[in-house]
Amino acid sequence: MAAEPLRNRADAVVAPAGADTPPDLSVLVPFYDEEGNVDAVYRELLAALDPLGRTFELVFVNDGSRDGTATALNALAAEDPRVKVVHFIRNYGQTAATMAAIDHASGEILIGLDGDGQNDPADIPRLLDKLDEGYDVVSGWRRDRKDRTLSRKIPSRVANRLISRVSGVRLHDYGCSLKAYRRDVIKNVQLYGDMHRFIPIYTSWMGGRVTELEVNHRPRTRGQSKYGINRVFKVLLDLMLVRFFDRYLTRPIHFFFGVGLLSMFLGIAAGLWAIWLKVVDGVSFIETPLPLLVVLLATLGTILILMGILAELVVRTYYEAQGKTTYIVGDRRNLTDG
Repeated sequence: MAAEPLRNRADAVVAPAGADTPPDLSVLVPFYDEEGNVDAVYRELLAALDPLGRTFELVFVNDGSRDGTATALNALAAEDPRVKVVHFIRNYGQTAATMAAIDHASGEILIGLDGDGQNDPADIPRLLDKLDEGYDVVSGWRRDRKDRTLSRKIPSRVANRLISRVSGVRLHDYGCSLKAYRRDVIKNVQLYGDMHRFIPIYTSWMGGRVTELEVNHRPRTRGQSKYGINRVFKVLLDLMLVRFFDRYLTRPIHFFFGVGLLSMFLGIAAGLWAIWLKVVDGVSFIETPLPLLVVLLATLGTILILMGILAELVVRTYYEAQGKTTYIVGDRRNLTDG
């Protein structure tokens, strides 16, 4: 079944009934070529959410699917006003789809899960119970994961341990999309690359309480997985970027100046070594690459320091031109806006 023309996709965004009153829960689900899973995921969500006695909305994002996913989502939106649908004009990836779902959600509690049917919506009440204990993020842990060992499970374990060590936020399963968040803790988070999995890290760094809960994981029965082992390397690169943002976003000169000074120090050491070889062993400067290394390291150090100065100017322009602050206020008393 072919997808509907792009010009009609915007018409699928449907406001929930009683739009003046935000729902208690917003469930965020990205779909990419998951035509066979759309109806099943929808029915399972209703079975898990209806007994809770809370108002909810379902925010479904079609991440540029090429099959009949768009048509299936539009059909649900036409039947159920609680279903919101956002169509991308092309595939942007899971992080972009997650960010779009957050932007279009209005609930105070956000619950994310995959559209491939491997996450079990029946776990949602348990996530909410854990959230009610005072946590800001409850992350699912697929302890008994139903995926291939070599291509999925082993790389994931390595990545999870590395992420936990670098970030200081100890979780067993960063890749599990089944998570529950309080809106307040992620409203200022902007996601890029593959950074949707790092929301617990952002939350913890901002003072939020993070925990994890074992959840059911099911084998895929319809459609094909979109992930490969190359995704691990992308995640590691994003982790480096997240760590840089945490430590140096508001003071990039500290990073660039430090690395620049290290480069210059190594250049001086190479120069002293070349002089030692000349004086003690009689080795001519033209017989060793050390003089060239001195010039290279000195030049690199100078460039890095200059980059740090430019980065400082960019950061100051970013904050001052847009009226942004370098802090986030958690609560206020006897103060008003404006």
